[in-house]
Amino acid sequence: MGSYTPIYSHDTDVYNLEGFSPQVVDYSYLKNLGVKADPDETTLAALEKGSALFKDRLLKGNLIPRPRYEEISRDPSTVTTEIHNYTGRCPTLTYEINPVLGCGVGCQYCLVTDGVHENELAVDLNYHLYVRKLLDEMNGPGSENKNHYYYFSPKTEAFQEATLLTGVAHQILMEFIDHFRHCPDSRARLFIASKAGAEHLLIQHDGKTVLDLFEELKDRMQFNTSVSIMPAPLRDIIEPFAAPIEERLKAVRLCRKRGIPANSALVQPIFTPCLTDEGIKSFFDELSSEGIINYKPEFLTVCMENLAMLGQYLGAFDKDMERQLYEAYLMPSNADHRKQRGRTAPDRALSMSSLRRMIAYTDTLGMSVSICFWVRKQLGISEEMIPVTNRNGFQCLGYQTRLF
Repeated sequence: MGSYTPIYSHDTDVYNLEGFSPQVVDYSYLKNLGVKADPDETTLAALEKGSALFKDRLLKGNLIPRPRYEEISRDPSTVTTEIHNYTGRCPTLTYEINPVLGCGVGCQYCLVTDGVHENELAVDLNYHLYVRKLLDEMNGPGSENKNHYYYFSPKTEAFQEATLLTGVAHQILMEFIDHFRHCPDSRARLFIASKAGAEHLLIQHDGKTVLDLFEELKDRMQFNTSVSIMPAPLRDIIEPFAAPIEERLKAVRLCRKRGIPANSALVQPIFTPCLTDEGIKSFFDELSSEGIINYKPEFLTVCMENLAMLGQYLGAFDKDMERQLYEAYLMPSNADHRKQRGRTAPDRALSMSSLRRMIAYTDTLGMSVSICFWVRKQLGISEEMIPVTNRNGFQCLGYQTRLF
């Protein structure tokens, strides 16, 4: 069992949030808050269940990850190859790279665990051998050698303490470096989406930092920072061990200085109550100043149990914003607005108006927008509004097609 001191943490967390105590989000709670939507019994039962789970985890102290991890060594032949394609209609072939079971960042909205962080982290010390095997199978003799990506990492943070201190992250990058050295015509490309801050990228293993390895891959990879539009105090609570946004943008700056493509961002999760005109302007101005020319907006998708917790976090800072959050998700007309694994997205009309407001401003900055097939279908977004491959060469999740 390995233990560590988190590289980034915050003075305030879920355990010392001043004046905060968990409540039961039931019908009476919603009405007292001023919520006009009338959720059905199934939804109310899920909100009440989530409230009870939230209180229990808070009392037991397991709402956020403990700073430790287990080291495992799986047989590479037993690791399942997953394709990152939730809809079956994504235009880009992408294989997932997930070397850690769990995640040390502890996002309270986590799309993989619905914000549950009770289990211990486990990092696979053999994972680079699986990556080697995958690269050989997909790009070796007899392969079709089609354009495709490897996404590091959709189900966990690629550059967290567990992968950095063990050298697993560095070893994975080295496998790609070796692959391109032996297969210079390979059509594989590496897509990295990460909340990493500058300090993460400067950690060494065998004399090289993550940034050094990025530089060796700079013609075959892109680095997408993952950031969110919300007040910093709220971000500190719901992303307990993530780098502050300033550090994430510093990581972007370091990459760009080394010639590493780092000009697209995942903007997620978007809490619709935080999308004030002032918030949109200040957020995208900051991204634009760091050379970001494309973004992939992802609205918060959430199960009802998790919504009960996230709503209360928001209410700790602004009760009216908590009301707005529930209104966005609990309207009966929104019951079928669900993404993978049954997570609910915000009201369609609200999502569309919010998207239009962001685009209206970012157009003035010369930014383009990547929208996935599922969102296009749900919101009726036409190719005229947002081209499948836009003017800056990005598509879908923000993949840079000009890398090919």
